[in-house]
Amino acid sequence: MPLKNAPSGTDVGHNITPLPYVREGDPRQRFVRLVGEWKAGRGHSSKLKDLAMHPAYQQIIGMGESAVPLLLEEMKERPDQWDWALRAITGDDPVPHESWGKLTEIAAAWNAWGKERGYIN
Repeated sequence: MPLKNAPSGTDVGHNITPLPYVREGDPRQRFVRLVGEWKAGRGHSSKLKDLAMHPAYQQIIGMGESAVPLLLEEMKERPDQWDWALRAITGDDPVPHESWGKLTEIAAAWNAWGKERGYIN
């Protein structure tokens, strides 16, 4: 239920316009499109919570396990804030405390995790 006086089409507190649900047949095609939407729409915020609450990011999480190898590949090629999504999907967290906030180390930890579990070569 919308809040009174809330601007139409926005996520109150985040000023994010919801994206239409993206339904391409190929998970990779859908993932690439959602990553583009997320990167274009995330603005200048550096707060992980704001980045992870973006509708495109949430749709990537909603892809479930099919997104895991795609996220790992994306992290390997272009380290970014995908740790939250991987933790949400897998229920795991291979990143040691001393690596928190270090994108290349976070990506390396997740890629080692993905190799151990057969998600990537």
